Amino acid sequence: MTAAHVVALTAAGVLLFAFGLAVGRLAARRGERRDLDLGTPVERATFHTLHTASLAAPPLRAGLTEDTARKAARRLRSLLGTEALCLTDREAVLAWDGPGGDHHRAGVMAKVASILDSGRSQSVHTGCDDVRCPLRWAVIAPLTGEDGVLGALVAYGSRESAVLVRAASEVARWVSVQLELAELDRSRTRLIEAEIRALRAQISPHFIFNSLAAIASFVRTDPERARELLLEFADFTRYSFRRHGEFTNLADELRSIEQYLALAGARFGERLKVTLQVAPEVLPVALPFLCLQPLVENAVKHGLEDSGRPCRITIAARDAGAEAVVVIEDDGVGMDPSVLRGILAGERPGASGIGLCNVDERLRQVYGDEHGLVIETGVGAGMKITVRLPKYQPGVHAGAARHRP
Repeated sequence: MTAAHVVALTAAGVLLFAFGLAVGRLAARRGERRDLDLGTPVERATFHTLHTASLAAPPLRAGLTEDTARKAARRLRSLLGTEALCLTDREAVLAWDGPGGDHHRAGVMAKVASILDSGRSQSVHTGCDDVRCPLRWAVIAPLTGEDGVLGALVAYGSRESAVLVRAASEVARWVSVQLELAELDRSRTRLIEAEIRALRAQISPHFIFNSLAAIASFVRTDPERARELLLEFADFTRYSFRRHGEFTNLADELRSIEQYLALAGARFGERLKVTLQVAPEVLPVALPFLCLQPLVENAVKHGLEDSGRPCRITIAARDAGAEAVVVIEDDGVGMDPSVLRGILAGERPGASGIGLCNVDERLRQVYGDEHGLVIETGVGAGMKITVRLPKYQPGVHAGAARHRP
């Protein structure tokens, strides 16, 4: 089963529970609780199980640590209905829920050691001498991830039970899926960070050289202009090479773009015309860091560097209900649509293609395929790029995700 299937099944379970809860509350308001059919005992037990699982999942999606294990252990114990439960990694007990921890906890890792190697569930006698202790049998089930066995779930009962062995194994498998999803989230975050580093590598050599050369040209003829451009250059590079946060807001991204265009204007002079049309209400909208600047750089390249004639670049940001729509348009040389398709498919990794392909992939990763770049272009017809940003969607956890802003 893929991670996408697991997420879909979990979401479906939560929706079923929410539906049952809403029906119950509606009946309570109308004073009809006794007359309303709330389902069979099996259906009610199913709703309770789904709800408990939904409460245990969020901590586990952050990985297997003392904090996440402590938050999940009580829910998992309730899910299994056991006298006690503990979670371990490969080195130590991370969390214990229920009685008996004072004298059983110290011996847990000795019992867990064998399943760390075999990866198979076991039912073992606890060997407890305390007649008052209810913990007589333990089911030890492995927690697995991409790197093998990560730890164990240990469920304690008063007697040996094949049902408990099967239930504990299934719950451990479900926990393992959550841990694998957590690893996917971390991998996705690392991928996004690598893509941002790739963008920075693309920006730095070409842009820094040309900007410093343009600033140097004003040092003697217009020292005050040179000073202003140096400040713009410092602010732009500070923003572009910052080390924290996968997301920024539209106001900061547009400010960085203004600084970039000021430096480009120093180089190209009157050939570069810029129009900004920004609705104030969309300035706080969150978006992936360095998402728009590469698109503007692409407009400068194809509008000025490749054409040799004056070019107008228009940047518009407007409110569209649940979305903010950003349009970046130039009247430059444009591009053959078939070439553009190859760039977005990663088949033509040219200098300008890195930025377009990178931004398109990041938008799809964060918001879904329906939020990729929409590009209208043709040879000699300029280029128009539209970006739609959900205003109220949370960010990728960093993880949506997931921390989505």
